[in-house]
Amino acid sequence: MSIDCASPPRIVVLGAGPAGAAVARALATLGYVVQVVSDWRRFDAVESLSARVIEGLRHANLHRAASCAIGPCTRTTLWNGALQTLNAEFLVERRAFDRALRDDLRSVGVDVIEANVRTLQSSSSGHDLMIDTADGPLSLRADFLVEARGRLAPLMRDATRGPQTLSLLNSWDGQPGRAACAVESLQDGWAWMARLPDGRCYWQMTLDVASAELPQRDELLAFCARMRHAPLAGDFFAGDTDTDARLYARSSTATLCGRTAASNWLRVGDAAMAVDPLAGNGIFQSLSTALQAPAVIHTLLRCPERAPLALRFHQQRIEQLFTRFARAGRDIYALELRWALRPFWETRRIWPDDEPSQSSADFSQLVIERAPVIDGDLIAEAEVVVTPDQPLGVWHLQGVPLAPIVEALRKQPAEQVLKSLDAEQARMVRHWLSAHGYPQPFA
Repeated sequence: MSIDCASPPRIVVLGAGPAGAAVARALATLGYVVQVVSDWRRFDAVESLSARVIEGLRHANLHRAASCAIGPCTRTTLWNGALQTLNAEFLVERRAFDRALRDDLRSVGVDVIEANVRTLQSSSSGHDLMIDTADGPLSLRADFLVEARGRLAPLMRDATRGPQTLSLLNSWDGQPGRAACAVESLQDGWAWMARLPDGRCYWQMTLDVASAELPQRDELLAFCARMRHAPLAGDFFAGDTDTDARLYARSSTATLCGRTAASNWLRVGDAAMAVDPLAGNGIFQSLSTALQAPAVIHTLLRCPERAPLALRFHQQRIEQLFTRFARAGRDIYALELRWALRPFWETRRIWPDDEPSQSSADFSQLVIERAPVIDGDLIAEAEVVVTPDQPLGVWHLQGVPLAPIVEALRKQPAEQVLKSLDAEQARMVRHWLSAHGYPQPFA
């Protein structure tokens, strides 16, 4: 579905990272006039990607950005004293990645403005922005605003926060070599490290703001150099001279905005929910919140009578993702037993709660409810199957509605219920039912 009015609503997206870019590109494809306002990243950084993230970028039609990935490369983990090496990680240099995201946007006619936001005044009738460009101040007017500036976005007062966490990033120029990355647990935190083929090296330590005995700012580089004497980092950077190391400090506290959308604005990416970096790479988290947003925005603008449904859909999805990532991080922290009583580890092994990340499959616990779903380019309402591990419900499996099947299975044998499906559909549904504890064997 695309809009067909003579003067489509004007949308401004603040931020050109993966979340902002995914939303802006999808909205442009729907026919909206989209402007993206974003300044360049002010520090050198690299991030790790999984194959799933690269596929997500391609699914969002961010092909130039996906092509920036280097790898697969070796990822080594030293956690709870156990050493493990895999060859399934990709690396991306953020400045090249950010340029590619902008190119992906410009390829579909999105106006990308390199600027800082000086002021933003919002009301129910729209948004007035004053931005600082290289050519001077510029005013913009938006009917709808997408906040995608990540952790730099103004934090709302009703936000939920996890343990206060700080990450200290060091980068320096080392010797060219094979791309690789590693993760290492430490007594009072953990470190992530990477090397690019051209020799650029990165090491980032994540620690607790409250319990860490941090030196003064002018002594932080020396502090980081001492921390890099840890076993894995020492081997990883062996032979490199890091005397020219640069430092960048940033918050990595898990944060969930209490309200993530209204009738004419919406938050995505880290601006909506930012989780502990241990729970998964940031690009995956950003895309997870952004891929649903275009349908929500399209519904708010084209079908305002469905606004409560669309807003509930977005809020519930953001909250569910935040909880899932937070519990995943908690479970990884709990695996490190050597320093379980140290403040950093003791706090994180029990936050956000003690609920299991995954529940055992039990067909009798499946519930059918009406809930918001993505139907094409819009948010609609449909009957879904709510499971312990999918609390927001599952509508269909590749076009096969699940609720009628689950309802019918409570009264009829599976062979009778599934006989109307073709062979591939029946196989897919049987697999899903088995994974969710269907008690009877299939013929």
